[in-house]
Amino acid sequence: MNILITGMAGFIGHAVAKRLAADGHTIVGIDNLNDYYDVALKQARLDDLAAYPNVRFECIDLADQAAMQALFAGERFERVIHLAAQAGVRYSLDNPHVYAQSNLVGHLNVLEGCRQQQVPHLVYASSSSVYGQNAHVPFSTADAVDHPISLYAATKKSNELMTHSYAHLYDIPSTGLRFFTVYGPWGRPDMAMFKFTRAILAGEPLPIFNHGELSRDFTYIDDIVEGVVRIQDVIPQADAERQATAPDQSAAPFALYNIGHGSPVALMDFVRALERVTGRTAQCDYQPMQPGDVPRTWADTEALFEAVDYRPAVGVEEGVARFVDWYRAFYQV
Repeated sequence: MNILITGMAGFIGHAVAKRLAADGHTIVGIDNLNDYYDVALKQARLDDLAAYPNVRFECIDLADQAAMQALFAGERFERVIHLAAQAGVRYSLDNPHVYAQSNLVGHLNVLEGCRQQQVPHLVYASSSSVYGQNAHVPFSTADAVDHPISLYAATKKSNELMTHSYAHLYDIPSTGLRFFTVYGPWGRPDMAMFKFTRAILAGEPLPIFNHGELSRDFTYIDDIVEGVVRIQDVIPQADAERQATAPDQSAAPFALYNIGHGSPVALMDFVRALERVTGRTAQCDYQPMQPGDVPRTWADTEALFEAVDYRPAVGVEEGVARFVDWYRAFYQV
């Protein structure tokens, strides 16, 4: 198939593109290569994809309406996997307008491209952050998520609402994936796995928020990729008889899934795994809870499992070891 991947220089975008390219698909990838984190790492991911002749990259900003219109006008995409966004909860506290441009205007431009071209299936990234301080665990897509506690979370919830309206109005099959704490080789430097590894290898303190009283549904990148690749071929169908009795149900060709490991890990257990892998003792700098952060995440993934017949297979101990091996090789430490 001819597949568009937005955010291809990003962590998940790079991994999905590499898998689909290896499977023989034609990949067109876009990214604006912004400086939210080290651009050299983004470029290294693109260089890693250069070995595939069926991968083409274009430097395009999602918020550039003319460029996005031209991109869709020049191609016939059979799938659009929309992973680009301005990420990060804490960054949104100081840079709100960046999120409006990338996550709202940019998402609208993707939807418009899919409408104009009648793309057979749009798969897009949402986030576990939409659950906010939801007390019901594990988090279910049937739960109401109307009280986001960060602007980032609000934009991702908005993406789901915008997409549903396009699915309903224009019959665009669309699937949203709420990602849960993705980690692994080629990961993002602003995420805990990367920050903790860098600090422990450098003999520096690890910032531990909420005094360590946190848990996350850590999900290894290969398990995420498998879920994305499989769900792209599970195309939602409109059903006028379907009753929308829960937030994740609709008569439109619209689906919404959690994509996570399905088993939360205490943050300090994650740190202990890192200590075992590196052979170093972490210097923990315990700090209060950060604004916009949540104490725990835990994904109910049964619906995705039933849809794609796949459960995550990589546990934290193995995943941490794989990341540290990559980190040492990439940064030669």
